[in-house]
Parts: sequence; C-alpha cells; structure tokens
Amino acid sequence: MSENFADLSFAFKEHLKVQNYSPASIDSYCYNLEKFFSYLTERSITDIRHVNRQLLKDYQLDITKRYGAGTVSIMIRSVKRFFEHLEKANQILINPAEYLREPKKESRLPRVVLSNDEALKILDQPNLSTFNGIRDRTILEVFYSTGIRLEELRSLTIYDCDLKGGYLRVNKGKFAKDRVIPLGKHAVRFLKEYVTHVRPWHTKNNKAIRNLFVNHSGRILSRPVIEILVRKYARAAGIKKKVTPHSFRHTFATELVKNGADITAVQKMLGHSRLSVTQLYAKVAGVEVKQTHAKHHPREKDRAQREEAHVNIDGIGNRR
Repeated sequence: MSENFADLSFAFKEHLKVQNYSPASIDSYCYNLEKFFSYLTERSITDIRHVNRQLLKDYQLDITKRYGAGTVSIMIRSVKRFFEHLEKANQILINPAEYLREPKKESRLPRVVLSNDEALKILDQPNLSTFNGIRDRTILEVFYSTGIRLEELRSLTIYDCDLKGGYLRVNKGKFAKDRVIPLGKHAVRFLKEYVTHVRPWHTKNNKAIRNLFVNHSGRILSRPVIEILVRKYARAAGIKKKVTPHSFRHTFATELVKNGADITAVQKMLGHSRLSVTQLYAKVAGVEVKQTHAKHHPREKDRAQREEAHVNIDGIGNRR
C-alpha cells in the first residue's frame, strides 16, 4: 500500500471510530478497503482523485467474477463509505461511488453446511500434544458450540468467558450489538485447558494483552490465520466442501433448528437483528435459550461411546 493510501486508510479508520462503528465493522471496512487500494496500485493509480465511475464499475465487475454476492456487497459498501467520508472531508469534489450499487443478496441457505459427523471429524484433527493444537481445538469448539462470527471470536477477551456458568459474552458484535451465548460442556472443557495451560505460555512476553486467542508471540490471531487453520483441519478430515469459519455458524444454526430449537432462541444466539434472517433455517417453536442449547445442540447430545480426546499437557515443553 502506498504511503498516500496508508494515510487515507488511517484517517478513514479514525472516522469510523468517531462514528461509533463496532470494532468488527471497522476491521471489515478497512480490510476490504485495502483490497481496493491493491486494485488501484496494480493499475498504477496512486492518487485517489483519479478514481472515476468507470473504474469503480470495472472494479465491481472484477470482484463479482471472484466472490459471492454477499462478499461483493460488503466490499462495495466499504468503498462507498470511504468515498462518502472523503466527500464530507472535502478531499474530493465529486463522489464517484455515489451511484455504485450493492448486488442483491439471494435469501437462501448457505451452500456449505456441515453434518454433525463432518464437524466432529474436523474437531478431532488438531494435535492435542502441542500448545497450538490445544488452542486450535478450542477455537473450533467455540465456533461450533456458539455459532459466533470470525471477527467476534477475534474480539473476545479473557473477561468474556464465564466458564463456571457456561456462557460467552460477545461485545459489540455485528451492528454493535452485545449478546450472551451458552457455552457447551466440550467448549468449556477446552477453554479451561487453553486458558490455564496454553495462553499463559503464549503471553509470557506480552502479559498486557487481553484478547482471548493469541499466537505464540502473544499477539491477537489474524483473520487469515484463523481461516487457514479451519481449511487445514477440514482438508485433514477429508472434507471436500469449502469449509470456512462461517460454515460452523451455519452448521450451528441448522443443527439447532433441525433438532427442534425455538427459532427466536436461535436468533438471540446468532445475534440476528431480524427474525426473517434466522427463519432461513426453519420455522419452529421451542424452549428458552440455555435449555435450547443444552438440549438440542448435537455436540451436547453426543452420548455415543466415543473415545474422548485427552489434552496432553505433560511433556509439551516448548513444542508448538
């Protein structure tokens, strides 16, 4: 990214903070804006004032060929908010993105929904004799147990886990909404192991950090790293589907609804602002949130005589 684009990105990020956007939304906008800047740089455009409507149309056509409608919509929205900011700050005279339109998203279930067996196979892949393996298994368990979004997981702090009560607090999720989600017994067990034995080792040189999931240097895990580890374990499990962190969210909701969960309870756990979004999964009736999770989530209902995965803390040493 050129120095000029870096300065613009920083100013835009500060603008979003002032406008009280959630940390997840700010990260999403800036992440997609960097992709737009890369597109401009590849075409030797270093002055934002040289961007016109035709170039933006070409950009939208380019990303439409490579991404789904939902992703394209978010990428275009990021560009539109950016140019609106520039116009209000009098950095451009004419907003070239004024007539740019987001594609209509189809109201349909996601293409990638895992079966319970597929999800369990993925969960079984991390090597529990290493620190990173325990951390990765914990991440997968939290994804499947709570259905939280990737950015929500990245934003979790050590204060957001009530392991005694079995709850997870999501602060300023999408649309700046807070919510509390039940944690399943398997997620609680691995979180206890991770928080007790793994995280202290990773943060020994960075004790001030409060993020829950960190790398071996004690820094917050990046979005690409988490996406890569999910894909890696899906491949290791022999899953041919294009698995992403969001696949666990869709699977979480689909399995709950399929097993008779109350649609409004699922809505609360997912943090959907509109019930119609959750109703894509089904129209059902049921019980309260905590009872719903404990009774209907397949990870909680698993009573098969499977050999439980055991964390091997002893002898890990400096292995990662």
